[in-house]
Amino acid sequence: MELVERDDGVIELHGHVPVPAEQKWFWSDRWQRMEHEAEEDIAAGRVERFDSMDEFLSDLDSGD
Repeated sequence: MELVERDDGVIELHGHVPVPAEQKWFWSDRWQRMEHEAEEDIAAGRVERFDSMDEFLSDLDSGD
């Protein structure tokens, strides 16, 4: 549990779900920043989609 006292004097209790040790990396500040950047890129359309792995690898090889 986390105890938070707001500026207006109200005290809030926030429950926390434990994170398994093998998933802790996902919740690091660095990883969450990268997740946020990826979400912004997706929302802005700065992504490419491929119908197959071969198509994806061909695009990588082309250097575009």
